[in-house]
Amino acid sequence: MSRSAFLVGGTGQIGRAVALDLLERGWDVTVSHRGRRTPPAELVERGVKVVVLDREEPGALARGLAGGADAVIDMVAFTDEHAGQLLDIQGGVGAFVVVSSASVYRDALGRILEDGTTKGFPELPVPVPETHPTVDPGPASYSTRKAALERRLLDHARRPVTVLRPCAIYGPETQHPREWWFVKRILDGRPAIPLAYRGQSRFHTASVDNIATLTRAALDHPETRVWNAADADAPTVAEIGAAVARHLGYEGVFMEVDADVPFPPPVGGTPWSVPRPFVVDVRAAEPWIDTPLATYADSVAAACDWLVRTAGEGDWKARFPVLAGYPYDHFDYAAEDRFFKAAGPGPHAAPR
Repeated sequence: MSRSAFLVGGTGQIGRAVALDLLERGWDVTVSHRGRRTPPAELVERGVKVVVLDREEPGALARGLAGGADAVIDMVAFTDEHAGQLLDIQGGVGAFVVVSSASVYRDALGRILEDGTTKGFPELPVPVPETHPTVDPGPASYSTRKAALERRLLDHARRPVTVLRPCAIYGPETQHPREWWFVKRILDGRPAIPLAYRGQSRFHTASVDNIATLTRAALDHPETRVWNAADADAPTVAEIGAAVARHLGYEGVFMEVDADVPFPPPVGGTPWSVPRPFVVDVRAAEPWIDTPLATYADSVAAACDWLVRTAGEGDWKARFPVLAGYPYDHFDYAAEDRFFKAAGPGPHAAPR
């Protein structure tokens, strides 16, 4: 008899990957969403059931899950209240997997990722284990709300709960495609691409396919725990750019920008460009997964191909609102050209 999975927020980039992975292994899959986007055709064609609901409506999640499920995977849980919704339905659920964020980690001074432009970027161990201290739960920020979600579930769930803490998520069908920073420059024919901090920043990447692998492992071996969710490697920005360039056949050059610049950098500041490494430890899940986690270079092609296919579908800021919400211009080509002119001839190219 096949097992049943109910995915909350199941039409986005993580939900799509998780649903396809479970379908391939014989699960019956239902995805719920708010009706703001068309469910991926590949899911509907494979027999996925689709439920439209707004979890903020009282009782909506319980009604959508009226028949119960062997597993509930929540991609969009965000607050203490969302944790309460999951606890309310746990009587009809075998196990939970809930996506949180690695942004909950804090350093010895209490700094988190969101403090990068105000209090300074956090100084964390490399890699960060799941046992590292997290920010205090509360309503103040994205990270504190995620911490509140985690704390309530881990303290009060009577069913097994695996909390996943992903880093820089990537894959098709996202509203936050960091790879667009490189892909758009390549499509625009830019002959050179600047990389702040000499391209040596490391902000751990997390393929949606690796998140799907971890989700499946958590359901095959249910217990209450926290797992970091990221790629097998933590590439530098230069290595990320090189992987995208190889896949798209880019023949231009990368140019190093001095490491001694403010955060965020005025030129060459990619979505992964940070003044200190943010790398998590993914070894805790290794005994439970049946296939090794993939590297960034092995996984990024699908994201790049999707971006190329959809590049002409309207203004990129409307298509990718999260990426567009950064407090600086991702594509200030005039500033880049000034940098190239000032750099002049010389050995400025970053290694590929």
